[in-house]
Amino acid sequence: MSFRWSLVIPVKTLVAAKTRLAAATGPHRTALAVAVASDTLSAALACPAVARVIVVTADPAAAGPLAALGAVVVPDPDRGLNTALRAGAAHAVRLAPRDGIGALQADLPALRAAELGRVLEAAADFDQSFVPDALEVGTTFYGVRPGVPFEPRFGGESRAKHLGGGAKELAPDGIDSVRRDVDTPDDLRAAVRLGLGPHTAAVAALLGLATDPGR
Repeated sequence: MSFRWSLVIPVKTLVAAKTRLAAATGPHRTALAVAVASDTLSAALACPAVARVIVVTADPAAAGPLAALGAVVVPDPDRGLNTALRAGAAHAVRLAPRDGIGALQADLPALRAAELGRVLEAAADFDQSFVPDALEVGTTFYGVRPGVPFEPRFGGESRAKHLGGGAKELAPDGIDSVRRDVDTPDDLRAAVRLGLGPHTAAVAALLGLATDPGR
């Protein structure tokens, strides 16, 4: 790979985060949202191909902990997910115009740096590319090579949207943790089986979920 990557992670206002987990997580829902984003960020920063991670958020309760872990935090313009991602990407271009730019979902609590590295290595060969989620409906990663227009199409059936926009679908072996986003209790249990990061594992233990960090 002849270039490194700036990754943009969007983090919702915590009151709106992980609403489909509300019944299962009770008073720990906000803590879980911060923990999941923290593990996603930490794994991304541990990937040698990643030069920096830019978090886009309007919530100081998320901004503080994520900045402490090493994120560059920029404000969310509050005009939807793709607008937030484009704001983060614009900041990335100002910081490092010769780096690739990737959008990474914030809800990947089992993310492994090595698996993300496989994705970025594959993404370096295409102008724009993406990784579908485990259900092959949504998208967990979208990236462009340096100088290529950044045109994320997250939301709803985003796999089909990214394919329709000409992005290459990436499917290297051994990237389960990159595809395992968490929106429902079943998703969280699947992430537990992969091995949670330490922040999420601590909250999952409060929820009575058996965890094996395996990091």
